[in-house]
Amino acid sequence: MDTDKIKEEIRLQLMKIISEAEQKMTQRELAKRVGISLGKTNYWVTEMVNEGLIKFERFKHAGNKSAYTYVLTPKGIEEKFRLLIHFLSRKLREYDILRREIEDLNQEILKYNMENRKVGGNA
Repeated sequence: MDTDKIKEEIRLQLMKIISEAEQKMTQRELAKRVGISLGKTNYWVTEMVNEGLIKFERFKHAGNKSAYTYVLTPKGIEEKFRLLIHFLSRKLREYDILRREIEDLNQEILKYNMENRKVGGNA
């Protein structure tokens, strides 16, 4: 998978988690849910904040400086849906390719079975 696809998938996963979160979340929790390192999570969160896609607020009285509420901005919501459409389009193309490969393999198996019956029937 090329790096642009990976980047898009990470950003989309982070945006989905953030948009569905019902409580405060640390970057460590985000990292765990996405399956990437804390450093990469920090990088992507910082990038998305700088791009105006998400905003965050530190929880008051949290006693934990790393606990924040992350929220998608209107621009972030648009970007999330742009990524969703792009992701779905790519997956549909991949599905179509895979479906054709499966059909070809099935045809090859059917052909093989038919040829073996002819050979077996002549013996």
